[in-house]
Amino acid sequence: MVARGYGGVEVLEVADVPVPLPGPGQIQVRIAAAGLNPADLRIVSGAFKESVPMRFPHVLGSDFAGTVTAAGPAVERFSPGDEIFGLGQARAAAGMASLVSTPPSFTTGTMAEYAVFDADTPALALRPAELSAEHAASLPIAALTALPLLRAGDFAPGTTTLVIGAAGGVGGAVVPLLAAQGVHVIATALPADEGYVRGLGASETIDYRSADVASETLSRHPGGIDALVNLALPGPALPAVARVVRPGGRLLNIAFPAPGPATGFETVYTNARAGDLEEVTALALKGVLPSTVTRRYPLAEAVRAYRDLEHTHVRGKLLVTG
Repeated sequence: MVARGYGGVEVLEVADVPVPLPGPGQIQVRIAAAGLNPADLRIVSGAFKESVPMRFPHVLGSDFAGTVTAAGPAVERFSPGDEIFGLGQARAAAGMASLVSTPPSFTTGTMAEYAVFDADTPALALRPAELSAEHAASLPIAALTALPLLRAGDFAPGTTTLVIGAAGGVGGAVVPLLAAQGVHVIATALPADEGYVRGLGASETIDYRSADVASETLSRHPGGIDALVNLALPGPALPAVARVVRPGGRLLNIAFPAPGPATGFETVYTNARAGDLEEVTALALKGVLPSTVTRRYPLAEAVRAYRDLEHTHVRGKLLVTG
């Protein structure tokens, strides 16, 4: 599935393109499943046109699971037949890609039957048979965002954290990881999503459409809470909610745009490191990171999948399967 130029979902289409071939240090992968992420559309929209100049047609997609079908020269880590998963980024987005994984694995795009990846990076890992391809494809960006957040927040058992955007893709990793560390999680969610976020490990929920999140949080926790993890609100909206954090508490943000200097918040960038994807695998096999896939689409309906991502309320992760 390609974008023919800058724009919204209207520039996307399923098309035939040449099968990419691996060069030195690269592998070719037959894609079994690919996860959708809002960043896929954000890059195509042209919002980062100056720093991320795209070449078209551009194949979307970063999260994936699949089978190695060929290896280029100087590849020692993977062999044809290996089942792997992970994420890749468009080479044009090198600056942004380095915020997710260092070094990143560049790819020709995962919303395709075949994709090529740089092999020797922490953004790829072997997929054990006990971890399904669909579950694996839903994990990389969500979990590799959540793990550095938890490291930066230094969350202790018994502390209280408000997670804004808990029902979304990254929330599906943040909430269970916090709960596994003994953190009391307050999740913003619609009533229809309450059972879902509680199943992830949330202890409380707040309906963000019918209640003022900050006022409701402080009515339940008058002394304030220990941390706020923002996965959804744009930076300018944060100061009004940040008053829930007690003096000395923490605010962690992944939403775009990030808070600017005028808000009084400092932005700290985190990224995945070697071994993180293997840790994600272990956590998934233990049941700490459950599958959050809620909708599946065949590749032929990938445009509809992105339309749903853009225009409907999404719980958990959307997946395109091969």
